[in-house]
Amino acid sequence: MSAELISIGALAVMFVVATVLPINIGILAFLGAFAVGTASLGLSEDEIFAGFPASLFVTIVGVTYLFAVARRNGTVDLLVSAGVRLVRGEVALIPWVLFAVACVLTAFGTFTPAAVALLVPVGMNFAHRHRMSPLMIGMMIICGAHAGAFSPIAVSGVLVSGMLAETSLAVAPHVLFLASLGFNFALSAVTFLLLRRSATVPAGEPEEAPSVEQAGAGITWRQWLTLASLLALAVGALVFQLEIGILALAAGTLLTLVDMRAQAKAVEGISWSTILLVAGMVTYVGVLEKAGTIDLISHQAASSGAPLLVALLLCIVVAVASAFASSTAILTAIIPVAVPLLLSSHLSAAGLVAALAVSTTIVDVSPFSTNGALVLSNARGVDKDAFYRQVIGYSAGVVALGPVFAWGALVLPGAM
Repeated sequence: MSAELISIGALAVMFVVATVLPINIGILAFLGAFAVGTASLGLSEDEIFAGFPASLFVTIVGVTYLFAVARRNGTVDLLVSAGVRLVRGEVALIPWVLFAVACVLTAFGTFTPAAVALLVPVGMNFAHRHRMSPLMIGMMIICGAHAGAFSPIAVSGVLVSGMLAETSLAVAPHVLFLASLGFNFALSAVTFLLLRRSATVPAGEPEEAPSVEQAGAGITWRQWLTLASLLALAVGALVFQLEIGILALAAGTLLTLVDMRAQAKAVEGISWSTILLVAGMVTYVGVLEKAGTIDLISHQAASSGAPLLVALLLCIVVAVASAFASSTAILTAIIPVAVPLLLSSHLSAAGLVAALAVSTTIVDVSPFSTNGALVLSNARGVDKDAFYRQVIGYSAGVVALGPVFAWGALVLPGAM
């Protein structure tokens, strides 16, 4: 069996095992990289580790550390409370405020599951208290988190931009961000229109919107310093093009030094599981490239004579796979596959990359993903079996139609 087929088979086994068993796919990817690299390709350790994403490692560590510090000193809760406070007297705006807060959190570096985990309990409580659809609230929070997930300073945005920087393709980071933002906003609008219910408060149950004193006054100087640090992070990364990982580590270190007792365990908030996943998958993708697998798949796809059809199939495949597996892992694996197709066709690089990013992430509403499971587990005052069927039905619709619409909106116009 050729090295190309062995590497593809090993990748398929990784996804199956990681889906069925509680094993981080990054661990499997590291093992696969060494097994395939040494046994099939005769690579040395240095050659295998050449694909390790050192810069991305620093970025993820820095950003997640900073937000762990921000959570521990109450700044993240402050931002959530400030957003929720805006809906006083305008209950129908609750879903959109949660959408916006989720978008802001992920756009500034919070991982999507972390933002969803933070906001879903709040949203499910509002849905219960105000007789709103918990499905609508939950799905709009997830869409909001995905809307901001590809900003130029978000981890997913940095991941994709970093992978593209190694190629001759030119895709502006803000294009990917705006595509994801626009698509998820549209999906949220459809969800809101289809699922909204009466927003009246049950008799005898007062609204639970935070007071001005709770959300506005009483901000500590450490929280002001944290907000200033987040603003400086955005300005430094976007305006001056400074390394976001180092900026985040510096900001997190400063905030820790002024509050050492409370922040002693902030390092535990670093998303080590995601770091392991991304580092392992990117390292294995490096082995795939050395094996010639990426070029083989892409050239065969390009030689089919129907690049538009291939692009559609790629969007559908990543959507179906991501509904059951890690979106980050799927995205990390599929971008290198798409690059030669883009180089040998007239397809828009920005359009296809954006469509793949959208197709991979919007299906995280599935109850088999972390985000969908959070919505399912936090719903209040519902029949769990009936609600599970609702989530499954919604997810099936997104998986079936989402990648087709992403392809039609983002890829097709650039090929006309």
